[in-house]
Amino acid sequence: MKYTHRKSYRKSVLSFLLTAATITGFGASAVAQESPMEEDYFRIMGVSSPEGALLEVGGLTVLPSGDLGISTRRGDVYIVENPTSQRPYFRKFASGLHEILGLAYKDGALYAAQRGELTKLVDTDMDGKADKYKTVYAWPISGHYHEYSFGPKIAPDGSFFVTGNVAFGDEEWWRGESRVPWRGWTMKISEDGKMEPWATGMRSPAGPGVIDGELFYTDNQGDWMGSGGLWHLPKGAFTGHPAGLRWSNMPNSPVKATAEQLYAQVDQRKVRDENGRYIKPENVVDEEFKTLYEVKKAVPELQLPAVWLPHGILGISNSEPIKIPEDNFGPFGGQVLVGDQGMSLISRVFLEKVNGEYQGAAFLFRSGFQSGVLRMAWAKDGSLFVGETNRGWGSAGDANQGLQRLVWNNRVPFEMRAVRAMPDGFEIEFTKPVDKKSAENVASYSVSSFIYKYHPVYGSPPVNTEECVIKGVKVSEDGMKARLVVDNLRRHYIHNITLNGVRERDNYHSLVHPTAYYTLNNIPEGEKLSMSELSTKGAAAETEKSAAAKKAAPAKKTAKPAAKKAPAKATAAAPTYTEVKGLLAKYTCLACHNTDKRQVGPAYVDVAKRGYTPQKIVELIHNPEPKNWPDYATEMPPMPQVPKEDALKIAKWINSLASAEKSSSK
Repeated sequence: MKYTHRKSYRKSVLSFLLTAATITGFGASAVAQESPMEEDYFRIMGVSSPEGALLEVGGLTVLPSGDLGISTRRGDVYIVENPTSQRPYFRKFASGLHEILGLAYKDGALYAAQRGELTKLVDTDMDGKADKYKTVYAWPISGHYHEYSFGPKIAPDGSFFVTGNVAFGDEEWWRGESRVPWRGWTMKISEDGKMEPWATGMRSPAGPGVIDGELFYTDNQGDWMGSGGLWHLPKGAFTGHPAGLRWSNMPNSPVKATAEQLYAQVDQRKVRDENGRYIKPENVVDEEFKTLYEVKKAVPELQLPAVWLPHGILGISNSEPIKIPEDNFGPFGGQVLVGDQGMSLISRVFLEKVNGEYQGAAFLFRSGFQSGVLRMAWAKDGSLFVGETNRGWGSAGDANQGLQRLVWNNRVPFEMRAVRAMPDGFEIEFTKPVDKKSAENVASYSVSSFIYKYHPVYGSPPVNTEECVIKGVKVSEDGMKARLVVDNLRRHYIHNITLNGVRERDNYHSLVHPTAYYTLNNIPEGEKLSMSELSTKGAAAETEKSAAAKKAAPAKKTAKPAAKKAPAKATAAAPTYTEVKGLLAKYTCLACHNTDKRQVGPAYVDVAKRGYTPQKIVELIHNPEPKNWPDYATEMPPMPQVPKEDALKIAKWINSLASAEKSSSK
């Protein structure tokens, strides 16, 4: 069934490319064959596990022998011998621990991050099982369900980094709070049990990672977090969530910012109704708002994301970042992969430093894992182990847990290898030479930019979206780079760079992933290109096309007396899935919802059963009411950016599912 669907999809893509080639003048004969997809290069393989073992993976680490260490959310630790073979052997190494959400190996011992402590596990009698469980350091916990602890990650000096989630309020169940010291913090813990507070501002820091000797982490969208992202985390940083600032007055705190300092910039929205009950803050359309970078002017310790990972596009619950070894995965060696638990996918990040600060581009890399991607580790053969779980945290995929392996087939996909900031735009490096005719056409590219609000509301819609005019493009002689000169670059904004028209030279393939999201924290200095160096093909045509469209628009007519009402026409048929699929993808609905299967959010067919009117569904898209779906852990964020016309089309399609289900059940 899946194969048939994929063949059908590819056939439609090929048909589109042939049509597009004819329209744009590239020539239909240039389309030699259908363009490959991500699964044609990176294969997802299963890892056989013992019958009855529930691998809700919380931690992965590869031992020097090549054996794989696995920790589970149920408190077990396994050692897997020959993990890349067809018949791996699982040996239970330890059990009875509390929600292990990270595992590391050092000097013959395993280190596990339990909910309330960092534990050293040692097999002293060499019988294959841990017989010594030693508390390295225990931190306070209040007992709230959300106080997960992640790590450990080993620092260059041999100590350990551990991150801790915030709890949530009782009455204000939506508001993250640090009930006990160091919740919402990153801690650095030495082998001899000394703890050094490192940084705060974390909400749900599921992904600590040491990359080239420096600490990074990922956080999830939520209150005060407009979207997920990857942060560089130097000592003393404050990354935006205010709960942990409660402990910034402690003598050993490296962070000196205070919550009062922050709330002087952004209202925390603690408002009560007429009954004295707190009101959950919601997104307000067309309000005056502040962004992270604006607040940073008053709170210098505020650390901006190195790279935003746009919510619903590159994940909804970002997890572990891991560096690709230089010899692994071909042209992407040295870059960073970031897992996502909610969308069951992996993104790729290209990092660079501009003016001493990290920034870079994020791309989709591989989707389609069977459950939520939480942990990753590199096998000895260069493949990637992927540990998965979704209990309590909804995810895409058919399973609630699992261990899979991502294997590269040594063929190089046609991709943007890197995007670099330039004084006047961006330089795009490819993995294969481009077809120059397509790459020198300005119409092959589009660039826009947007940002998120910094407010106590759960998440943020993209705001301040603007198109960026592409003035011209310069393609390198070898076809491996394209330099875009772009108007209206905006510092601190996310720049959506899409290359739908660029083709590969030898086979005329389109890019496997044609979109990059570049976080422009700094615009580099340097020489700008002159217009004489640029190709502007397609730019004039686009301008003429726009002008022609305006000219052809019908003029406003003087109102005439109302004519007699015509007989009512039959109700228009509801749109089909084919007609709304593009809208569902564009507005990231498919990140959380499936037509007939529960994922992060309810299935559309279950929404249809509620009997909402299309107008009510539109209201709920713009301002969701999580109380309507109490058994879903992840709230739907407000989506006011979805135009009413498009939302109504989606709503009518959703409601058509109810009648379709009734018909099929007869």
